[in-house]
Amino acid sequence: MKQEDYISIGKIAGVYGLKGEVILQHALGDTTFEGLQQLFIKDATGSFLPWFVEGVRKKNDEEAYLKLEEVHTPEAAKPLLRKEVWFTGADFKRYASKKAPISLLGYTVKDGKQVLGVIQEIIEQPHQVLCRLTVRGKEVLIPLHAESLKKVDHQYRNITVKLPDGLLEIYLG
Repeated sequence: MKQEDYISIGKIAGVYGLKGEVILQHALGDTTFEGLQQLFIKDATGSFLPWFVEGVRKKNDEEAYLKLEEVHTPEAAKPLLRKEVWFTGADFKRYASKKAPISLLGYTVKDGKQVLGVIQEIIEQPHQVLCRLTVRGKEVLIPLHAESLKKVDHQYRNITVKLPDGLLEIYLG
């Protein structure tokens, strides 16, 4: 699989208990992870290595307790700390809550009727969500909040926004 076939969903935030469980901090929203068999972590060369899942327990909408095969002690889990966790596209679609901002990855953003581009990344901040897309060859960050977001069409994977005057010009010159 290519890099584009993997989606970053969060990171390993901590070690839990004495049996090598880790805390997965994720952006998937309210999900159970039922049936999850594997996830991926990049190695030092940038290759995606599969880690097989023995069990997952939901902690809350942002965290889950994760038991990985061959990780049986806190010492064995420590090297995984702060590592980014990736899902295949299929697992991402299966486990991302429709209400989680990350589920908007791949949606087309329109300002009124003008198509701006496809969401390549979701950046969640305390008071707003930003989506990164490429407009006319340049990276642009579009805020999604009550004033700018006009419509989300899940069927056609479109988002209609009303951008603040001058926002695009900042990025496009």
